[in-house]
Amino acid sequence: MLPIILALDTKDLDLASKWIKSSADQIDHFKVGLEFYLLHGFEGIKKLQQVAEFKLFLDLKLYDIPNTVKGAVESVSVLNPKFLTVHASGGPKMIQSASKALPNGLITAVTVLTSFSEDDFSKLGNSQSIQQTTNNWASSAVDAGAKALVCSPFEVSQLRSLGLKSIFITPGVRVEGDELSDQVRVMTPKDAISAGADFVVIGRSITGQWDGSDLRMRKKIELISNSLG
Repeated sequence: MLPIILALDTKDLDLASKWIKSSADQIDHFKVGLEFYLLHGFEGIKKLQQVAEFKLFLDLKLYDIPNTVKGAVESVSVLNPKFLTVHASGGPKMIQSASKALPNGLITAVTVLTSFSEDDFSKLGNSQSIQQTTNNWASSAVDAGAKALVCSPFEVSQLRSLGLKSIFITPGVRVEGDELSDQVRVMTPKDAISAGADFVVIGRSITGQWDGSDLRMRKKIELISNSLG
């Protein structure tokens, strides 16, 4: 299978099901985020899991006091997510609580969002660069029990060099010629994998090809697959 997590960034249950059915022979990790989860909840995800067997990347980016996050993780654990995201900036106590509440899954710490530029980041009062902050948050998160990290392709190489025992996942991935949309720090899938990513999260580059038929979408997946060698 390809090292791709396909982002099901839609509120449409039927459409998300079609995307899974059209790509499950090539991709076995699918990301479900807030826009889908808040509308369809547990039952919606269970319906997706009936379409094909796949590994769930549940992208809720939890962020709250440790006890609240622990309870939230326990609530969604019945969905058996392989990856469940929390914000690395929530701190070690929050991540420890989350990790203990998901013994059969991987708490995945999200570092600095790929929509941030250095200028935007500094305007929030951050004195360190995105890379320095990512290094600090990632190290703290792994020490606290996070088993996977989410960062932009531009930070993954240096995180690898720190020797962190983690799965590295990079969003902010676009095929050459695609629109950047709201992403700022982006690379191609090939470059992201070469930089050290274990998985790349791809959504609109692939799902944007859907036109009622899966032909163009499957061709885009094949194009990405060929680029990865």
